[in-house]
Amino acid sequence: MSIIEERRTEVRAADNTYQIVVATRTDVDRAEPTPRVMITLEAGGPGGEPVAEGSLDLDVAVANTVAELVTDGLLSASGAGRGSRRRSAGRPAQQGRPWNEEMDAELESRWIAGESVAQIAAYFERTPGGIRARLPRVGCDPEHPGCYLPVPPSRRTDLDGGEPS
Repeated sequence: MSIIEERRTEVRAADNTYQIVVATRTDVDRAEPTPRVMITLEAGGPGGEPVAEGSLDLDVAVANTVAELVTDGLLSASGAGRGSRRRSAGRPAQQGRPWNEEMDAELESRWIAGESVAQIAAYFERTPGGIRARLPRVGCDPEHPGCYLPVPPSRRTDLDGGEPS
């Protein structure tokens, strides 16, 4: 086992002291080394008696999902609620996801038909800023609803249908 990174945190709450260690490691003794995350928690009461202990050994690929589940559970148990701590709690479902040709064509069609940025954002489940950023990539002018971007002179063809001049 080879430790790549290790973070240690100590938290005092009431009379208890919690020690949390998160280590990223690679199992080098395997034929194909796999990145892992090990989370260890130990807690002692005022007299040093153990009040909590445990560990998780996770594949790095599932670490983010497990972190979200643990966060949700802890916030729910503490009554804090998820929305109060996470900026991304109310983000649109498709925010940050890749676009494909069909989506680009639909975006262009809706913009040219006169739909607003807000309407298009709701349809695609993305942010208005994401829609405005994507419009030029499909040739639409985000400053002028229903309009295409002007073609720069270097990309125009002459009237005879020839190559750019």
